[in-house]
Amino acid sequence: MKTALAAALLLTIALASQAQNHNAVLPYEALDSTAADASSDYLAAKARWHDELAAFFRADQQQFPAPGGVVFVGSSTVRMWKSLGQDFRQVPGIVNRGFGGSTLADCSLFARDLVVRYRPRQVLVYAGDNDLAEGRTPLQVLESFARFANAVRAELPATRISFISIKPSPSRERLMPQIRETNNVISAYLNRLPDSEYIDIFTPMLGADGRPRPELFRSDRLHMTDEGYRLWQSIITSHLPGAAPAAAPAAALP
Repeated sequence: MKTALAAALLLTIALASQAQNHNAVLPYEALDSTAADASSDYLAAKARWHDELAAFFRADQQQFPAPGGVVFVGSSTVRMWKSLGQDFRQVPGIVNRGFGGSTLADCSLFARDLVVRYRPRQVLVYAGDNDLAEGRTPLQVLESFARFANAVRAELPATRISFISIKPSPSRERLMPQIRETNNVISAYLNRLPDSEYIDIFTPMLGADGRPRPELFRSDRLHMTDEGYRLWQSIITSHLPGAAPAAAPAAALP
């Protein structure tokens, strides 16, 4: 554990230094820009997620979110949260920019496209389990998160950054050691990042036996049931701007 925390600290210092020249280490091509500043990784990710990015762009053309809102970004767990706006209806300006199957590495590449362009007061990111499933190490996932955070802070220094911990999916129990380590090193990183926070949903999703609670997951043992989302809602509510704890759980997802 000490080794992991030390590595997290070193990575924090290294990436903070790199952030001084963020255009060099965080290349991008905004959806609404013709800039040619794009890396091969970005272009490959943009081709892979073309349909999802285009759908977001069309939605923005119809009604662009007002600045000062709250953006949720990440993988299918965010994308499938269909009642997100309703569940946090007491918080104005909720924006869902989840794209299914994505990684934290993808989120770091699209930080400008899916977060910065909306100029939110807070961003909540959920991703990382797909990275681990693809073979990345906990420190590689931390690096992706640090790049994401640097990209956001470079242009939105006052925006609060919240990381929702990686959940303990039954289908990925073999990855539990890596999930725990990833959560630990990102939590340690956030302890040194001003105006940020780590939101622990991992622990409440475990039963008394220390294993994932099956009632929180669908038959694929990966994605969440309505009960799982209600649990997340009850935990996340107090972390949102101006929000009070929910008096009652929200209605079931459609």
